[in-house]
Amino acid sequence: MTYTVAVRTLCEFAAKSGDLDLRFTPSSSAQEGIIGHAVVRSRRNSIYKAEISVNGEYKQLLVRGRADGYDPALNQLEEIKTYRGDLNTMPVNHRQLHWAQAKIYGWLLCQQLDLSEMNVALVYYDIDEQTETVLTDIYSVDELKQFFEELCSQFLAWAEQETRHHAAHNQGLCSIQFPHVVFRTGQRELAEAVYKSAKAGCCLLAQAPTGIGKTVGTLFPLLKASPTEKLDKIFYLTAKTSGRQLALNALELIKCSTTGLSLRVLELVARDKACEHLDKLCHGDSCPLAKGFYDRLPGARNAILDSNIFDKATVRKIALDQQICPYYLSQELVQWSDVVVGDYNYYFDVKAMLHAMTVTNQWRVSVLIDEAHNMIDRARKMYSAELDQKSLKSLQASSPMELKKTSARLNRSWNSMHKNQNLNYQVYALIPDKFLKILQQLTDAITDYLGVNPANMYPLLQRFYFDAIHFLRIAEAFNEHSIFDITKSIDESRRSILCGKLCIRNIIPAHFLKQRFAALHSSVLFSATLNPWKFYVDMLGLPQNTPRVNVLSPFRSEQLSVQVVRWISTRYLDRENSLSPIVDLMARQFEERPGNYLAFFSSFDYLQNIQLLFKERYPKISTWNQCRHMDEAEKNEFMKRFTVTEKGIAFAILGSSFSEGVDLPGEHLIGTFIATLGLPQLNPVNEQIKVRMESAFGTGFEYAYLYPGIQKVVQAAGRVIRTTSDRGVVLLVDDRFSRKDVLQLLPSWWKIEVQSCNI
Repeated sequence: MTYTVAVRTLCEFAAKSGDLDLRFTPSSSAQEGIIGHAVVRSRRNSIYKAEISVNGEYKQLLVRGRADGYDPALNQLEEIKTYRGDLNTMPVNHRQLHWAQAKIYGWLLCQQLDLSEMNVALVYYDIDEQTETVLTDIYSVDELKQFFEELCSQFLAWAEQETRHHAAHNQGLCSIQFPHVVFRTGQRELAEAVYKSAKAGCCLLAQAPTGIGKTVGTLFPLLKASPTEKLDKIFYLTAKTSGRQLALNALELIKCSTTGLSLRVLELVARDKACEHLDKLCHGDSCPLAKGFYDRLPGARNAILDSNIFDKATVRKIALDQQICPYYLSQELVQWSDVVVGDYNYYFDVKAMLHAMTVTNQWRVSVLIDEAHNMIDRARKMYSAELDQKSLKSLQASSPMELKKTSARLNRSWNSMHKNQNLNYQVYALIPDKFLKILQQLTDAITDYLGVNPANMYPLLQRFYFDAIHFLRIAEAFNEHSIFDITKSIDESRRSILCGKLCIRNIIPAHFLKQRFAALHSSVLFSATLNPWKFYVDMLGLPQNTPRVNVLSPFRSEQLSVQVVRWISTRYLDRENSLSPIVDLMARQFEERPGNYLAFFSSFDYLQNIQLLFKERYPKISTWNQCRHMDEAEKNEFMKRFTVTEKGIAFAILGSSFSEGVDLPGEHLIGTFIATLGLPQLNPVNEQIKVRMESAFGTGFEYAYLYPGIQKVVQAAGRVIRTTSDRGVVLLVDDRFSRKDVLQLLPSWWKIEVQSCNI
């Protein structure tokens, strides 16, 4: 069996050595790299060949790639690299890796063109100066062949075990067993739809209620389809840590249910949760786990394959045994994993690692997107950018002389925009070119400064620099999918501007996401709340003919009493009058059926007013509440109160971490009060979103307010019934819940009773 490897992967595996060194070195963006390559090619003669596909074999190893360029007149293979700043500051091991890639391409091209020797050139193109530094060496075909075979021989032992793994992996998946005796109600329907989407190579929207086992119901069929569809990877992407753990548990269950199944599962976690030395910098002179990282990586790589499940704890143990960084070890292991479990941002963010690796390695990938209703808000944040004038002023005060002049010019340009703005918040059709030009000049100046003084990347400079680069990158793609707004703060006593914020606010992430979906073989977006379908298709950039499945609930309507309290309004102007009736309503329900309840409100102020009155009027009923900015320990304490022996009411904010992803079966939770329609706050930003939605889709209020609000309501109500034996109650407290357009958005299995008066 032939094992295929990309030139870049081969070189990174066998030719990379030395320290992990992430000290600042000026670099170009991916788009600038593309432009730089094009500029270099445009300077070559008419017979110059670009982007040449090459491949070659060594024993059972097939190496393939795409050489940047070849000049027949000079018999010169060129490997083009773009950079910024002083080329002499480039780490030695980076240069070694570049030479390795160039020499491998040189050999493959010699073999393809039947040449006896080759001029091999590294072409370093300075993005800012638009100049080239060309380093050349002449190699005979025998020298290049020897180098090629040396790297291949180092990789071959790994390739052989990889070949064995893939054979065993595919064989095991062909006979994979469902990990339960029977499918739950609705679970088979979901699994069949996922399997068909993988076979068809398309996207699927799947609405499936909580409790049917969506995690197993999506992973199992995709794994089963993997051998015939020749999938290289499966990415299981989640919005929350709890979702990652559910996926890891499901994969462990599947693995244990099929004897001898070879399945490598990797968990990706954020750097601040994986780093052992947060007080140190990522280079060998600062962090002991960065020193000799690539020299010790092979040992860690070999050791970790014995476990197959590369969760956070396993990766950490192996990394520390080998004295290397666990966070960057996990990134190296993506290449050798079958299933990767991580956050949405690893594939969908602006600089997403998994997307870049998928494209670079030409992987055939299928993605499962858990709790997909969260994708809209998360994607908006990924493709938005903000600059705070406070940061610029702080930078001015502390920056070196080399940056003061340009930063002052930027501040003056910023202030000139304020002078022309009459309102505190205002939306503009365009981002001023003059401002962007000066901002680019400042980032270039910072780049040049750090190129000479890499150790001077202090936190304030780093934060502004990265924010500015991101702002410029997002500005390049600015279009009708986003809005540009300026918010200014005014000192009322002196009538002078204190500061301002510039924001490129992504409204419709479809423009960006559709490119990411296009790079996949198939994708499944699943959640208990994907209603209405068109909203998610429009917002996420999915094809208009995207297949969808609405899995019937395994729960019966008699399990859940859903009552609309029509005689109370929770509108902002009515909230003061709503306090007393809501408090009495909650107490009456608790007295009828004592147990644990969750009460959801639209704001902390509203929550606190309700709770204070409740404790004053009904002091014997136990209450506890969500607070602002709770850490993980405080959240855990909040959840520990939901026991079968405890009886009380917990107060929380609708849309918070307590209104979804929380599993409280049986007597742990018997009811919820939802005293809000969940509509986003009425403010200038949301009103602008409504305007943009109306312009794009003709459904401004629905897309900006109604659908996002009801989604939160359904998620919160879904905390009550978790199993087919649960019994509970949901009280929807607001007269607007009785409207026809709202009722149509609620789950079809609910039997809803509308209370017309206080009974």
